[in-house]
Amino acid sequence: MPLVRTERLTKAFGALVAVNAVTLAVDEGSLHSVIGPNGAGKTTFFNLLTGQLAPTSGRIVFDGRDIAGTPSHRIAHLGIARSFQRTSIFPTLSILDNVWLAAFARQASWRGLAWRRTDGYPALAERAMAVLEEVGLAGKAAAPARAISHGEQRQLELAIALAANPRLLLLDEPAAGLSSDETQKMVALVRTLKGRYTIILIEHKIDVVMSMSDRISVMHFGSVIAEGMPAEIQRNAEVRRAYLGGIAPS
Repeated sequence: MPLVRTERLTKAFGALVAVNAVTLAVDEGSLHSVIGPNGAGKTTFFNLLTGQLAPTSGRIVFDGRDIAGTPSHRIAHLGIARSFQRTSIFPTLSILDNVWLAAFARQASWRGLAWRRTDGYPALAERAMAVLEEVGLAGKAAAPARAISHGEQRQLELAIALAANPRLLLLDEPAAGLSSDETQKMVALVRTLKGRYTIILIEHKIDVVMSMSDRISVMHFGSVIAEGMPAEIQRNAEVRRAYLGGIAPS
């Protein structure tokens, strides 16, 4: 049963159609990857799902509700969280405070933040520590975010997304800029989240996509040109021409 689906979702910037009539369904609890060359429209697609952009036309149905055009701050409260291509953290704050703020932002109201100490929210502190444990950073909770490695900062960004307790998790190139060892660690981490969250993944590292995905949608010039299981995508001649450089599957 799809948790989220799009119906002919389109975003045009003048004459440029960045997302062109994309119809896509993501089953609850699955990991669905969206791949394609640079400029294919993948990040614009994510921006539409998270309310950072309003669609030109089409629908986004999340848990049975059309959320197309809903502002991003309201999207978060519906249970949709996202990581970004570029690391997006507060470098001078501690690792724990970065995650605590994300958990706090998910609350129904911000009233009281100006006068109430952060330790007056024990449930949020507990949630933040649990998420840090989940991503392997609990032992560094007090360290400033700028003091940890790039790979650990990517783990922290994932923790920030998880702190909102989302139902739908959008991961935009979580392995971007990571070494081989860091990539393997990130892949292992994302694997632990499969089934517990519904995940849509954008990733350029094809071996990562093929090893983790339940289904894959391939975008090219704003349109979905193929969709299927990893083995089907590997065998698809049009996909190989558009994205995989004509390389035949092994």
